[in-house]
Amino acid sequence: MRKNIKLTALAATASALALGLTACGSSSDPSSSKADGGKTDASKPLVIAASPSPHADILNFVKDKLAAKEGLKLEVKEFTDYVLPNTATEQGQVDGNYFQHKPYLDDFNKKNGTHIVPVANVHLEPLGLYSKKVKAIGDIKPGQTIAVPNDTTNEGRALQLLASNNLITLKEGVGTGAKLSDITDKKGLEFKELEAATVPRALGDVDAAVINGNYALEAKLAPAKDALVLEKAEGNPYANFLAVKAGNEKDPRIEKLAKLLNSDEVKKFIEEKYQGSVTPAFGAPTAS
Repeated sequence: MRKNIKLTALAATASALALGLTACGSSSDPSSSKADGGKTDASKPLVIAASPSPHADILNFVKDKLAAKEGLKLEVKEFTDYVLPNTATEQGQVDGNYFQHKPYLDDFNKKNGTHIVPVANVHLEPLGLYSKKVKAIGDIKPGQTIAVPNDTTNEGRALQLLASNNLITLKEGVGTGAKLSDITDKKGLEFKELEAATVPRALGDVDAAVINGNYALEAKLAPAKDALVLEKAEGNPYANFLAVKAGNEKDPRIEKLAKLLNSDEVKKFIEEKYQGSVTPAFGAPTAS
């Protein structure tokens, strides 16, 4: 029986996080007092925060098919936003997380004073442009509205996707941190900024929307066939990875999980289940 604990942003408020941290220490919290002199108890379950799809699906494959052979007890906590997994990891309520890419993590650490670090790249989810109203990118016309994620890195990533497909023009030199104000030519288009998790629900209310791969999958979209355009995989810096609070990289349980997430079995699972909508990122250098 799966023991996933599904949390929503509404249910998991900051006060609840604080209460949980006070009530019980975590094996990943370096400040927690432990009977073994501060070393992690490798016999304890490893608790990983993850977005539901594909992250939790991949973790549950590891949990159900591979973990026992390595003597790893794995628990998966599902979060439906992009903030609480890092907050819970920083505060020691979970041992790590698996939901994000490096540009997002760098921005999050800078803005929140957190100390989360990547451990092992696992997969890439190409960002895509979707529509229920047009069949091809060439059908998008002036006066139409495109929804984009409103967090710093994913909005910049979305704008780069639109620019690379000639829907807009951006200032020279702007990278993944591009903002709407960096658009030099909107070509008559309007833009609606939304929280990344809510963009799929707005797809019917706009002419097109740029949707993160995991949220597209949750919305029963198949990026490889449903997107008008997808990011190119070659040279893409947005690999999603297993991450922990700095200092916990050598937790033997984390090392076991990283090894399993980069295994041939997981590679085959990703390729067969997602058919190109999610691709393995093994072998790509772990961002540092």
